[in-house]
Amino acid sequence: MTKRFLGLIVFAVSVFPVYWMVLTAFKPTKEIQSATPTFWPSFTLEHFGTAVSAAGFWSFWRNSLMVAVGGVLLSLVVASLAAFAVARMRWKGRKAFILMVFVAQMTPWEALLIPMYVIARDTDMLDKLSMLTLIYFMITLPFTIVTLRGFIEAIPVELEEAALVDGASRATAFRKVLFPLLAPGLLSTSLFGFITAWNEFAFANLLIIKDLGDRTLPVWLSSFSSTFGTDWGATMAAATLFMLPVLVIFLVLQGRVTAGITAGAVKG
Repeated sequence: MTKRFLGLIVFAVSVFPVYWMVLTAFKPTKEIQSATPTFWPSFTLEHFGTAVSAAGFWSFWRNSLMVAVGGVLLSLVVASLAAFAVARMRWKGRKAFILMVFVAQMTPWEALLIPMYVIARDTDMLDKLSMLTLIYFMITLPFTIVTLRGFIEAIPVELEEAALVDGASRATAFRKVLFPLLAPGLLSTSLFGFITAWNEFAFANLLIIKDLGDRTLPVWLSSFSSTFGTDWGATMAAATLFMLPVLVIFLVLQGRVTAGITAGAVKG
């Protein structure tokens, strides 16, 4: 009983900010500015209209989708090959490589802000979405390698050996035997990588300076703040719209994502 009660408290504390965000998005401006909070508002879609009609909304949406999907796809391709090499092969420097991957995963992104800005400036990559895509690839790569490594190690090696005995090459065995079995792991890692890239603000705000049309949705959310104050209704509506794609994808793929996480945690 105590554990259930504590679980409910943790759930309520975790969900309440999201609930309040969505609630504020539907509140009329008068209720938002009222000193007395209301927990069930008079619903209005005015703030959503303001958010959708804001300058650049759809282009910023497209930019976020491009850099997030691009970074995740690059990460999946490189990480699946790296995870296979680490999980199935024995080579000199393997342990050092694994250690470097873990160190890279533990490194805070904020420590890379200045180096990445200097690199982008010196290579003429400022104000370019391709630079953001490469950074998101770099950020999500260590986590993807670690997760896929555990998932590959959970797949019986005898399946690949049987394919090799039947005359398949190592590449063919990977492509036709191992890769299809990686589907749950690929889904789980790609979802978490997508969430990371979709929500990232610091690099997008730092590297896209002059060409405002190439900014992403997290940076766009700050456009509802001005010298006259913050339009909280429009900000919360925009944040709700920003949250929807990830929420929908997670609900659709929930079962497979859970299976991927469990399978990837069998071996470390």
